[in-house]
Formats: sequence, C-alpha cells, structure tokens
Amino acid sequence: MRGYDATAEFGGDAEAAIAAAAKRYGNWNRWGPDDGIGTVNFIDADKRAEAARLVRRGESFSLSLPFDENGPQNGWRRRVNPVHTMMSTGQDTAEQLGLPHGLTAADDAVFMPLQCSTQWDGLGHVFDHGIAWNGRKGAEVVTSEGDFATGIERIAAPVIGRGVLLDVGRALGEDGELPDGCPITSADLAEVIQRQGETSQVGRGDIVLVRTGQLSRVRRGEGWAGYAGGPAPGLSFETAGWLHGTEIAAIATDTWGFEVRPNEFPDSFQPLHQVALPHIGLLVGEMWDLDALAADCAADGVYEFFLAAQPLPFTRAVGSPVNPVAVK
Repeated sequence: MRGYDATAEFGGDAEAAIAAAAKRYGNWNRWGPDDGIGTVNFIDADKRAEAARLVRRGESFSLSLPFDENGPQNGWRRRVNPVHTMMSTGQDTAEQLGLPHGLTAADDAVFMPLQCSTQWDGLGHVFDHGIAWNGRKGAEVVTSEGDFATGIERIAAPVIGRGVLLDVGRALGEDGELPDGCPITSADLAEVIQRQGETSQVGRGDIVLVRTGQLSRVRRGEGWAGYAGGPAPGLSFETAGWLHGTEIAAIATDTWGFEVRPNEFPDSFQPLHQVALPHIGLLVGEMWDLDALAADCAADGVYEFFLAAQPLPFTRAVGSPVNPVAVK
C-alpha cells in the first residue's frame, strides 16, 4: 500500500490542504441553495429500482453492532454506550400497572448519544471555520434546538440503493486486516476494485462500504480499548478527490472515525471530515459491522447488493443510529 505524504504536497500544512481540497471538491449549490441532503441526491428512483434487482438469494446481513452497555464508547465528548432501562417487566402485576382482566405488559427505555454505535454522520455534524454544508453559517442553522438546514430526518427515506463492499483488509492487508495508522489511498481503492472484479465497480449513487478489519481485532480479544478515538486504519486525506469524483452517495467504514488515525497532518483532527461533510456534502457512516457480509462476498465473488440504511428520523438531529441491512 502506498501512503500519502502530506508533508510533500502541503509541507504538512493542514490548513492549506483543507482549503485547497474544499475549493477543488466542493459541491455547494450543486442541488440549489436550499439543499439539505447533499450527495444523497445521487440516489434517485431509478437507482433504487436497479438496486432492488441485485437481490438473487434473499440472504440478508445486519451491518450494525449491538446497541448495549458493552459498546465501543469510552466517554470521549460525553459519548457513552446505550443505557437500557426496563420500565415495567414480567414481574409486575395487573394491579401494579392498573390494567384489567389480568393483562400485564413490559416496556423499556433507552438513553444514548445518537452517534455512540453504528451510525450516520449528518451534514450538520462538522463545520469548516464555522461554515456548514452549502455555505451556511453553522451558528445560524445548527443551534441548541438542532439542525434546521440538514437535520437527519431529511434522509429517512432515500438512503436505499446499491451497496458496494471494498474489502481493503482482505485484499491488501495481512490476514484480512490493515494495521492501525494505515492510510487507504485512491490507488489502494482502485486496486481493490480491480482485484474484486466487476461487481465492485463504484459509480454515481452508490453506497460504498470499506472494511479495514479493525473490528475483527476487537472481536478476537483486543476489546474496545482505543477503538473510539484511538489509532486506526482508514481513508487517507488524499481520497477527497476520489470521494467527490466517483459521485457516490455515501461511504461507511468499520472504524470509529472513517479516516486514518493518527491523522496525516501534524496537530490536525479529522481533516477529511472537514472537507467531506461541509464541502462535498457526503454522508459518512462509522462503526459498521462488515465482517459477515465480507465473508459472504469473498465466498461468492459478488461485492454488490441491495442496501437499506435509513437513519432514524430524529427531528433536527446531526447524526443517527442505523441498522443497515444488505440483501444479496
């Protein structure tokens, strides 16, 4: 794999690199000044109909981690794992619940940050110098009452289409995994597509899933320590041009932060996010469980599938949990 040399191109200057990529790959006003869904616009009715025809065996795969107290979070920025509470149980009686004729019921509740496990980053999640998607002022459109311009509820219906798995860990890694800190470049993605074959060609409106194999290490016994916010393989900053030029609708990975960590520029924090969300308008997914799907794709050689990945429509939210389901 060929790493990206941030120092060679920009002298290690993250500010200059982000500004250059934002100018070169920005999609502002591509879908009009009032747009609130960005690259999800690439998924139209025809794309969804074509994707439905990819179902051959009817085999389905949930790409979500369990939502429970044993999840990936470690408290960074007040992100905690879901807290599940039973409000009534099978131990309660009809008299306690005030219900007639011996009827009883169980109810429960959950407290959770919306981005604590398998999730989508909404377009209002990240700003560049205070500017949000489509050139809006973040302070005006994302307030204490939520995201009034790009709330996640806007994409509750359209995120259904052709999914493509790029199993970079299996294709280019050792024993199916990339090491932490390994940047995935555009050339690497092209090589994976070439190795996997025709069904992994990527184009307009696709939802691309990138497996690094980091989640496999968690399962093997390393645990969650360091997963949230720690070192990880991931997309190189250099892929901003690929993300824009392919006209994909969304991208998701099996890592906490989508891009390589440590980040490639000294003293930077998630610079690819700073271009992808507010400038490209790209929907970004993180902490997706791709292992079972990847094993099936490797077995039958088919890396495309029907994918339903709608967020929960929390009004004016800047992110959402999701249970993506791939059907082959």
